[in-house]
Formats: sequence, C-alpha cells, structure tokens
Amino acid sequence: MVALLSEMAPACGVAAWRRMPCRMRVLYITTRQRTGGWLAEAFAADSAAQVILEEAVGTAAGLARLRDENFDAVLVSHQPDALNALDLVEGYRAGGADEAIVVLGTQSEQEMAALCHEVGADGYLCVHTATTRNLIWVIAKGVERRQLVRENQRLTLAEQTRLQRDHDEAALLLEQQRTLTADPDNRADGAIDLPIARFLPDELTAHYRELLRTYVIMGSGNLADELRRLAGMLVVAGLTARQAMQLHLQVLEELVHGLGSRSTRHVMNRADLLAIELLLDVAEGYRLRYRERVNPPMQKRLPGFD
Repeated sequence: MVALLSEMAPACGVAAWRRMPCRMRVLYITTRQRTGGWLAEAFAADSAAQVILEEAVGTAAGLARLRDENFDAVLVSHQPDALNALDLVEGYRAGGADEAIVVLGTQSEQEMAALCHEVGADGYLCVHTATTRNLIWVIAKGVERRQLVRENQRLTLAEQTRLQRDHDEAALLLEQQRTLTADPDNRADGAIDLPIARFLPDELTAHYRELLRTYVIMGSGNLADELRRLAGMLVVAGLTARQAMQLHLQVLEELVHGLGSRSTRHVMNRADLLAIELLLDVAEGYRLRYRERVNPPMQKRLPGFD
C-alpha cells in the first residue's frame, strides 16, 4: 500500500504509452477494513492513464454492481478472513464474466499469483511491493487480453456460422442433384435407370473415389487422360449420363461427410468441375461409338483387286 502511494509519475515520452488506454473505469471490491481511498490517491498521482475508481464493499455489493454496470476492469482485495478473492473470482468467471480481474493482497506474488491465475484472474499484485505504474500496466494488459479473448470468440463464432452455412448449402445442392439424377421423367424413352451397383464393381467405385480426392487437391492438371480412360470404362459398361452422375454423387457424399467441421466450399467447387469434365468425356465416348456404328471403318483392298 505504501509502495503504491509513494510512486509519482515520471516524465515520459508519448511514444512509450501508445498502447496504454487513455481512460479506464475500474471497480474495487473490498471490505470496510480496507477501503479504497489510498488506491484512488495512488491513481490520481500517476498520469499514465485516467483511472476512474469506484468502490463496492463486500462480495454481494460487488456482484450487484457488475451485474448492472459495465467496467473495464475489476480489482479485488484478498482478505482471507473477510473476503476470499479466489472464491469470488472463480464464481464470477463461472457465471460468464469477461472483465479483466486483478487481485490485490498482502501475500507475496510468488505465493499467490499462480493461485489467482488458476481461478481466472488476470493478475495478482502485492500492495507492499507493487508500484502504481505497475498496477496500471497490469490492469491495462488484463483489459487488452480480455478484448482479445472476446474478439477471438467472435471470430470463432463467425467461422462456425460460416462452416455451418457451407455444410447446409452443400447438403441442399447434393439433394437437388440427387433429385435430378433420380427423376426418370426426363428420359426420352421412358426407361428407368437401374442402380449403378448393377453395373460397376467395387474396384471402379474405389478408383473414382481416389480420383475425386486427387482432383480436389490438384485440380485437373495431369488427370485429363485418367478421366478419359475412366469415361471409356463407363461407356463400355453401358452407363448413362444419369448413372455416371449417380456414381459421382455417391462418392462425393462420402467425401463431404468425411470433412466433419471443415469447409465444404472448395470440395464442392472442384467436384462440380470434375462432374462436368467426366460427363463431357462420357458423351464424347458415346459419340465416337455411334459414329463407328453408323460409319464402320472399311477394310482397304489390296492393290490390283479393285
């Protein structure tokens, strides 16, 4: 207490205090045996920052003020026989409080600092050895830390919301694509496609699964030839474009489900490109087969047998 009152503010350059808040509203929770007049005098004698100190006597009064008003920081006087700051801080944090809290006591910092941090306090200072400037900086750093915690929570919530929106959009798009591939009314001949399991061995499905994973990571790149070979196998198997899309959606749904909480946007975008490229190759394969059927290659005659 003496040390806090004894330090006057030295002359300092403005640059040294650029990160110090200009004004802080602080609540001091204490008992009638240790009121905060000495603390108000110490803050008034130091020009590092304007500290507006308000006082609440007793735990109940302090919690009532914190419930009804906003403070940048809270100072708690630790007096084990009258006001146990550790219990107060722990209960306050359990109730969702996010203000900076600094505990003041007569025990040494080596004895109390760790205990205070464990219950959620932002710092502990011994009133016999700490200076006013040190206390102001501890409060300021606690305020800064709590601001960063709130900002991190806000960004985390925003990221969770974005990821959930991505997953919802992916689920809706997959549902719409499943509806398109399952609708037989668009078929000109009125036939209904049989399930792809009737046409494809498990090895081919596993191959497409690996192809999709690689495509998501690398893009088309050197996979164009591999895609054409796969499309050729689908054409030989007699799969329609609808059934090729069913294969694609089956594998894509497995991949999206395996993403868990990660974003689906990149996967869905790459998967759409792969589906387009695959369907183009399948269509080209059927076009070539039709041309060969309509215009079969003629065997050349040997010279002199025309």
